[in-house]
Amino acid sequence: MARSPRLELFALRRRSASERAADRGFQHLAVALAGAVGLLVFAILLTVFSGAWEAIQTFGLSFITTSDWDPISEHYGAFTAIYGTLVSSGVALLIAVPLGVGTAIFLTENIIPKGIREVLGVMVELLAAIPSVVLGLWAIVVMEPFLRPFLTDLHRYLGWIPLFSTEPQGPGMAPASLILVVMILPIITAISRDALRQVPDGLRQAAYGIGTTRWGAIFQVMLPAAISGITGGVMLALGRAMGETMAVTMIIGNSNNFSFSLLAPTLFFQKI
Repeated sequence: MARSPRLELFALRRRSASERAADRGFQHLAVALAGAVGLLVFAILLTVFSGAWEAIQTFGLSFITTSDWDPISEHYGAFTAIYGTLVSSGVALLIAVPLGVGTAIFLTENIIPKGIREVLGVMVELLAAIPSVVLGLWAIVVMEPFLRPFLTDLHRYLGWIPLFSTEPQGPGMAPASLILVVMILPIITAISRDALRQVPDGLRQAAYGIGTTRWGAIFQVMLPAAISGITGGVMLALGRAMGETMAVTMIIGNSNNFSFSLLAPTLFFQKI
């Protein structure tokens, strides 16, 4: 196939020395900035490690394998706090990722009028602007009393499972995980929605052209094409969940007694 005269002219055009120098300069700048990010991360890790070296020498691996926290005798163990942080963040992600991605699909598809979708998107994003202490107070006053009958029934019928073996008495792992869901849901939803919007519409139309359904296009074309952006949103949400302090501290119970139960009070790592 013959190329158009405009494309032929562009292909034959010789680039000037200044253009080539600008391209090389931009390439070197990009490499330098990427390397600077790596060096910054390494410097942060080195700073944290050097600051913790005295504790590592004193307590060794027992700091992360025991739960003792006795300042008088200087015996410290952070296993309960580490467990509470990882489990509460993991449970929050298990709930928030399907909800967030599902909400993003709902807000990008032509299921409801565009005006309503825009209003709902703004309302979801406004959740991220609520201060942590306000969410913590809401969890104590409203969410936990509302959930306690359901958690009690969960213990009554599934108490033989270690994850539900403790009778809920108030603050605990489950309410802390649910308040984390509220906090990270706007992040996953907003970034997933932007990632889905960046997928070329031609991919969707091509899928329709070969006979797929709307849901087939969503699950087999749209989501795979946007998976990198969605994964980035999930990673940001995980960082928010593991780095949260105030709201989780107010509702998790702050007990140093280790328990596998999601209904028992525990510790969050930022608390120590």
